[in-house]
Amino acid sequence: VLEFFLGMDIPCCDAYGLSETSPMVTCNYVGHIQPGTIGMPVIDTEVKISEEGEILVKGPQVMVGYYKNEAATKEAFTPDGFLKTGDLGEFDAEGNLRITGRIKELIITSGGKNISPQNIENSLMFSPYINQLSVVGEGKKFISALIIPAFEVLEPWAKENGVTFADRSELVKHAKVQALFEQQIKAFTKDFGQVEQVKKFTLLDREWLQETGELTPTLKVKRRVIAVKYADAIEKMYS
Repeated sequence: VLEFFLGMDIPCCDAYGLSETSPMVTCNYVGHIQPGTIGMPVIDTEVKISEEGEILVKGPQVMVGYYKNEAATKEAFTPDGFLKTGDLGEFDAEGNLRITGRIKELIITSGGKNISPQNIENSLMFSPYINQLSVVGEGKKFISALIIPAFEVLEPWAKENGVTFADRSELVKHAKVQALFEQQIKAFTKDFGQVEQVKKFTLLDREWLQETGELTPTLKVKRRVIAVKYADAIEKMYS
């Protein structure tokens, strides 16, 4: 979206902040707009990344604490006074901050590796054949994915490539379709580390909806609901 507006010479500046930082921590600005990032820390603001990858903030705009809730206030800050944002992030070579996920959504593998599923999902969503997905693998040796194809793209591809099918359930199980998605996953995760590679996947034939409980009102995937509803499918990828 940002690149679309920039292409029309309409400057748009991304910024990042929380209610607890009233409200800005970093921002891009005219003359320094870096798509894919949320810019550099604003004046008098210190931002660092914890060992777990969490964005930590200290500055005059950071709250003193939660009203009449000392326990929550203590939990919200590090011993040296940095606010724990709950967001995962990283700095690029120029010092611009990039959000990579939420710390509460981290997947911890059986080998103790912390993996941000959102980072991988965002990359895979660039595939024209993928409509929705959820990366899984909590407590497992490797990560996998539940994927709902973009059927409006997949079905014409199938017909052009000699794939016959009676319905979508049959389509997603076809060997050529499985091979296509294996290629797509490799192509769109090639820049990730070994532990972040999606080793197995399952194609589903029904879209996730708010009405059926898989999506929030803002259309975000409910990971816990997905984990329960598709527990059998997930376990099959690890059996």
